[in-house]
Amino acid sequence: MKMRLALPILLSFCCATMLSVPVSAQGGAGAGTSSTSSGQQQTTPPGQQQPSQPKMMSPNVANVQPGEVYHRPTEKEKLRSWAFVSFGPYAFIGSAAAAGVQQADNAAPEWGQGWDAYGVRVANNFGINLVTQTTRYGLAEVFHEDTLYYRCECDGFGKRLEHALLSTVTARRGDDGHRTFSFASLVAPYAGGEVAALAWYPSRYNDKDGFRIGNYNLAVQAGLNVALEFIYGGPHTFLAKHHVPVLSNATGSSQQQ
Repeated sequence: MKMRLALPILLSFCCATMLSVPVSAQGGAGAGTSSTSSGQQQTTPPGQQQPSQPKMMSPNVANVQPGEVYHRPTEKEKLRSWAFVSFGPYAFIGSAAAAGVQQADNAAPEWGQGWDAYGVRVANNFGINLVTQTTRYGLAEVFHEDTLYYRCECDGFGKRLEHALLSTVTARRGDDGHRTFSFASLVAPYAGGEVAALAWYPSRYNDKDGFRIGNYNLAVQAGLNVALEFIYGGPHTFLAKHHVPVLSNATGSSQQQ
């Protein structure tokens, strides 16, 4: 019965998300572009190169210096980010890795062992992530939060790790892009856990199990942010312009291309 309910629930999440997108997308440059308004260009002294983006001097605050402007991402950029974290390499690699751990622990023993059971566990984790990312995307639209991941402009492993972990439950808001607590980022992992427990897990699982799965899912989302910080940041233009997506960047992020 739960397996038959899984597909309609996932489709409902996707439909709700699409309906939450404003009809008129935000114009102008997206997050991480170097475009500025004509008024700003007129006030820039000749020969002075204007910095393209604000530097994230702290995990919590976008420290905008003179001449540095935060640009909210366009609807297209937000949709690309959602597609990357939902269907990109991290989604598949993470689902496969988590399924391997669950297989070893025989989590949900009703699913059994063997390659067929492993496939079920991979699909389970992929579905949890899909619901999680779709919920975050939809709620961010409703609450006007910018939940895209921004790599830290700080130096040092510890500061970058702190930034990645805190970004799990924070987002940018307002025209200045200040950091604040994110309702969408906190709720999304638990939505993924609850939908899984009530839709396609064996019948003995309930909402308490969904909350427990949500706790694990929150930790997984933190791990995803760490991967976005140190390995590859995805298709975001800000990340692509200011960071080399290779492991050798793991101890510093101030390199400019």
